Amino acid sequence: MKNLEIQWLYSLLFLLFTLTLSSCDFVGDVLEFGFWTILILIGIVLLIIYFIAKMFRGR
Repeated sequence: MKNLEIQWLYSLLFLLFTLTLSSCDFVGDVLEFGFWTILILIGIVLLIIYFIAKMFRGR
């Protein structure tokens, strides 16, 4: 029964997004979120590499 309630909620949310957002706005928002996510992840990876290199250089 719980699975049916969750599917109903997903359907309602999908309908809400479909009626309130145009496709261009939605795609633009998704791409912008992906862009910032990738930038943050790249920054974190670069910081990790920097700290590892600094740790080995200190010896």
